[in-house]
Amino acid sequence: MELRKDPITRSWVLTGEAPEFPQREQKCPYCPDSERAVQVLSSVPSIDGGPWSARAVVHPAPVYRIEGDPNRQGNGLYDNMRTVGAHEVLVENPRHDRDLWDATDAEIEQFLRLAAQRIVDLKRDRRFKYVTIFKNHGPLSGQEFDHPHWQLTATTFVPRRVLYELRAGREHYQRKERCVFCDILAQEEQQKSRIVESRGDYVACCPYAPRVPYETWIIPRSHEASFERSVLAKDAMIRDLAALLRRTLVRIRAITENFHLVLHTMPNTLRKSQILGYWSTIDDDYHWHIEILPIVAGRSKSYTFKETYYSGVSSEQAATRLREVPVS
Repeated sequence: MELRKDPITRSWVLTGEAPEFPQREQKCPYCPDSERAVQVLSSVPSIDGGPWSARAVVHPAPVYRIEGDPNRQGNGLYDNMRTVGAHEVLVENPRHDRDLWDATDAEIEQFLRLAAQRIVDLKRDRRFKYVTIFKNHGPLSGQEFDHPHWQLTATTFVPRRVLYELRAGREHYQRKERCVFCDILAQEEQQKSRIVESRGDYVACCPYAPRVPYETWIIPRSHEASFERSVLAKDAMIRDLAALLRRTLVRIRAITENFHLVLHTMPNTLRKSQILGYWSTIDDDYHWHIEILPIVAGRSKSYTFKETYYSGVSSEQAATRLREVPVS
C-alpha cells in the first residue's frame, strides 16, 4: 500500500492491496484467557481486581507501520509516500460481552485515560503529524473485531476534515479573537433546540448542518484544543465525559446499531507547518470534540455525484428523538 495525494482536494488517499488478517482462531485474541499472544503496548490497571481495565495492542493487520521514514516523493504534479505511522487496537475492557454502553462510568474513564496516554506517547514521535482514535460499530460500519474495541492511528499527514476545521477556526479567530467552536456551543445552549444532554462540563448536541441523520457531537464547554491534555489534567471532570459518552451511545443505539465515532483533537505541534501556519494560534482557536455518525438504512442518500451531504432528519428532530430515549 502507499499514500497518494489528490492535487485538487489535497486529500491523502490509501491505495493498494490492504494487509491480510491472520487466520482467525476460535478464541478471541483480546480476551484475557486467550492463548494467542498479542503485542501489548500499554494498559491501565483494573478497578475491580481483574487483569487490566483497558489496553492497547498492535493491530494484527496494520495499515500504517511504525518503522522507517515516509519518503515523500514528487512525480510531476503528484505526491506519494509510504504508509508510515501507527495502527493500534484499543481494547475497551477484558470482557467480551461488555460494550461501552454496558460498562460503568469508572471503566469508561479508565479507557479514556488509556487513549489519552497513547496519543501523548505517539505525539513524541516527530514523524507523526496527527493521532486520533475512532470506533466502528455494527455490520454496516466495517467493524473488524467482535471484542469491544476502538482503533488508533498515527499518520504523517493531517486528515482533510481536520484541516478544514483548523482553517475555519483560525479564520474565525483572526476576525473575532474567539474560538468558533465556543461560539457555536454558546449559541446552541442559548437556543437549546439541538441540545441532547449536558453533563458537568460536557455537552452532547446535534450539529446545525448534519452530514447524516442523528449526527451527534460531544464537546467540552471549557475551551481546550487537546483531548489528551484535557483528560490527563482534569481527572475530576472525566467521569462526566465518560457518563455522557455512555448515555449518548445508548441513545444512538435506540436509532441504529451501526455508527462511526471519531475523536478530533489538535495535531502534533512538534511538527509545525511553516507553510500552512495553522499552529500559531491553535491553542486559542481549536477545540477538541467527538463526532458520532450513525448509519441509518433508508435515511441516508449518496452524495457521490452532487458532493453535497443529505440528512432526511433535521437536527432539531434528531435531538428531540434522542432526548426521548430512556437512559438509565
